Amino acid sequence: MFRLDADKPVHFCDGLTRRDFLHAGSLGVLGLILPDLFTLRTLGAVNPRKDVNCILLMLVGAPSQLDTWDMKPDAPAEIRGPYKPIPTNVPGIQISEILPRMAKLADKYALVRSVYHNAAAVHDTGHQMMQTGWLFQGGIEYPNIGCVLAKLKGPKGGVPPYVLMPHPIGNTGGNMPHGQTAGYLGKTYDPFVLNSDPSVPDLKVPDILPPDYIAAVRVDHRRSWRSAIDQSVSYFESNQDARLMNATFSQAYTLMSSAKAREAFELRQEPDAVRQRYGKNRFGQACLLARRLIERDVRFVTINMFETVFNEITWDIHGSAPFSPISAYRDLLGPMFDNAYSSLVEDLQQRGLLETTLVLAMGEFGRTPKINPAGGRDHWPQCWSIVMAGGGLKGGQVVGASDEIAATPQDRPVNPAEVAATVYYLLGINLQLELPGPQGRPLPVVARGTQPIMELV
Repeated sequence: MFRLDADKPVHFCDGLTRRDFLHAGSLGVLGLILPDLFTLRTLGAVNPRKDVNCILLMLVGAPSQLDTWDMKPDAPAEIRGPYKPIPTNVPGIQISEILPRMAKLADKYALVRSVYHNAAAVHDTGHQMMQTGWLFQGGIEYPNIGCVLAKLKGPKGGVPPYVLMPHPIGNTGGNMPHGQTAGYLGKTYDPFVLNSDPSVPDLKVPDILPPDYIAAVRVDHRRSWRSAIDQSVSYFESNQDARLMNATFSQAYTLMSSAKAREAFELRQEPDAVRQRYGKNRFGQACLLARRLIERDVRFVTINMFETVFNEITWDIHGSAPFSPISAYRDLLGPMFDNAYSSLVEDLQQRGLLETTLVLAMGEFGRTPKINPAGGRDHWPQCWSIVMAGGGLKGGQVVGASDEIAATPQDRPVNPAEVAATVYYLLGINLQLELPGPQGRPLPVVARGTQPIMELV
């Protein structure tokens, strides 16, 4: 992911300013021209009759399965942790007491309690695998699911097909890509990145700003970038990224001047009671904004609940600084997630949008079954839980099961590729599809032979 107002690519969000708002991805959101789309449909790449959207809640830091959706109340105290299970509105399904509103909606979502991966227990690899279905190897960066959707189905209604907010995932300790860009598909299909806190009182979509490298050209703020580009021909002819910007400029300018696109970001139009119900915090208001974007024809929205795991309260409960204590689940994280998630699902249901909108909440791995000496839990990719609602899947059920201490899958193990395949299937994307990769080499959207979680679909 890179910025047009910078002289080099940007991979992390730490320290960005308002001026950093516009990423090249926002210029490339309309890169799929209609003949390409018709060709893809003819080849069976997408199902034109299956128009499902997706909201991905990326729970950066990785929630503990034992303290949220896969509790073990009969295990020893050092395993079961400090929280108690409560019943849901589906008999036989219990979740943590920190999620009381979510417990009343269990008929709307499915829990998958047997997700695992065998890669390194670091945040970055988990982010890669859960958002693309692939572990990045051999220098290949695989595309985010939303970016594949953007390429295959393109925009509708004059808005970007894929929006990421509030910021891209930043430093989580591994210094590796997080799987939130278009990867080998190219920057044309990168997400439109908000790069702003939706909870601020005066959230607006900023005006398009001219990039620094053409600042020498005196450009009236109300003139289009096209005239500035025409005066900088030599630069654009010699720079690949700049040529990309030039090629997609007109479409991006149309997007940003769209009243429909700008209206989506006007959270002030929402009653204060609604904003309070979601939670007047960054994550809560991002979930409300995601609902507004889906209502206005955005196809895919990713919300990063946090951008880093250092020096702030996150799901990363190692128990000591710079990480979070397990008590944060009760005091902050549980209520924050519970209010936002429950309000989002309720609103989509009431507005007739849940059937056509997949809401996927997931972290990058689980947490250790045994509480560590600092009173927290460490990284554990061997087993964890995710939550899926809407999009035509079957709610009110649990898929898979962990062992007696939530350490390993005991029934129906699910790997990240299968999660990605399930999302692709629900979005109407052919799992046998191959995309042009590096040097034109065809690469499959998911590992060959991978099937969706059939219990869900």
